[in-house]
Amino acid sequence: MRKSWLTPGRSPTKSGGTEMAFDVVIRNGTLLTMDDGMRTIPSGWIGVREGQIRAVEAGNGSPPSTKLTIDADGGIIMPGLVNTHTHLPMTLFRGLADDLPLSTWLNEHIFPAEARFIEPQAVHWGTLLACAELLLSGTTCCCDGYFHEAAVAGAVADAGLRAVLGQGVIDFPAPGVPDPAENVAHAAEYVRHWQAQSPLIQPSIFCHAPYTCSDRTLTAAKAMAGELGALFQVHAAETRFERDQSIQDKGVSPVAHLDRLGILDPKTLLAHCVWVDAADMDAMARSGCGVAHCPESNMKLASGIAPVASLREKGIPVGLGTDGSASNNNLDLFAEMATAAKLHKVASGDPTALNAASALRMATIEGARAIGMAERIGSLEIGKQADIIVVDTRAPHLTPLYHPDSHLIYAAAGADVRHVLVDGTLRVRDRQLLGIDVETIMDRVNAIARKIQRGKVG
Repeated sequence: MRKSWLTPGRSPTKSGGTEMAFDVVIRNGTLLTMDDGMRTIPSGWIGVREGQIRAVEAGNGSPPSTKLTIDADGGIIMPGLVNTHTHLPMTLFRGLADDLPLSTWLNEHIFPAEARFIEPQAVHWGTLLACAELLLSGTTCCCDGYFHEAAVAGAVADAGLRAVLGQGVIDFPAPGVPDPAENVAHAAEYVRHWQAQSPLIQPSIFCHAPYTCSDRTLTAAKAMAGELGALFQVHAAETRFERDQSIQDKGVSPVAHLDRLGILDPKTLLAHCVWVDAADMDAMARSGCGVAHCPESNMKLASGIAPVASLREKGIPVGLGTDGSASNNNLDLFAEMATAAKLHKVASGDPTALNAASALRMATIEGARAIGMAERIGSLEIGKQADIIVVDTRAPHLTPLYHPDSHLIYAAAGADVRHVLVDGTLRVRDRQLLGIDVETIMDRVNAIARKIQRGKVG
């Protein structure tokens, strides 16, 4: 049996009246910093105090006093992953309607299921299940958009995950907002409330798409997000049909339409961007907006392949997202990294098109940049928030280990994550969730799923 990775540290000591101690020290591992220099420290340690990284050091000598020591046991110590696009409560619909085109999947299955079954309690349990899956697979921050987002935020706060959480805005009756005329006001009320509730939660406004939101709604929601200092999210150019319809009805592509409305700027995140051309990408680059790339969802719905290499070449921040569990069907960002790296090789015929280091950056520091959080998370640097994961490399499928970055992309899985810290607080210990009861959560979600199944939706 392997030894425990956790040991109590030495008691804090004081020198000259100043406490010289860390709350947590993680040692005896390879540090992947994901900083500007992409430094890898083959054997080092990290010190955490008051939720922030206070030391990133080489060597395995005795670090300063600490309350808790985590022995990485030769594994990889790295930033927590950043999922830039998901719909957390859609764990409730995992596997409900598969092998369908997006329009059929959305209009004939998902929208009806949401109208019938999405209410605050269901959202609460579905979100907790998503948080459990995210944390256990190494994601410490996600960017979400859905209905009843106040219930989402409450569950995320309970789980201790860091998140940008967008209240959904759409121009027809939706769960929690039966009158579409109130959609932006409802979102604004949610943002104002949650801006003061938790340092881990940044509220956001999420317009579903240009084809489900009028120009008036889009501009009003973006103006409100700007007034409140919140990130604005929107699906954009996900399918060929969406692009063709936009050109037919509006005379321009979805991205060009959003640009013409004044939507694009550094506080806007565009999800998908599969069907974009050079002019679209130039507009995106000028604006400073971010992009969430969701390869597995795009593949499963046969939406297409986003031109990620071209987007990144233009300096557009591109992060990775899983999308919701109803169109993926998991929230494992390790799987998403592997898919992204391989997909763009085969699509381009170039094995260097998206290398392992680039895929890893998209899931960490570039993802943080895409959602406007790169100053706080996404890399192991002094002063940043201590969102840190430890990947156990002592396993047959991870032996031997020559290059940590390629190992993480092509060999590792979310199940290899051993420990997870969010804001310096241990949330997963020895692959076990702390603070939330996953067995109860699964029982409650299964009870909701039985109701959905009896309702014969999907």
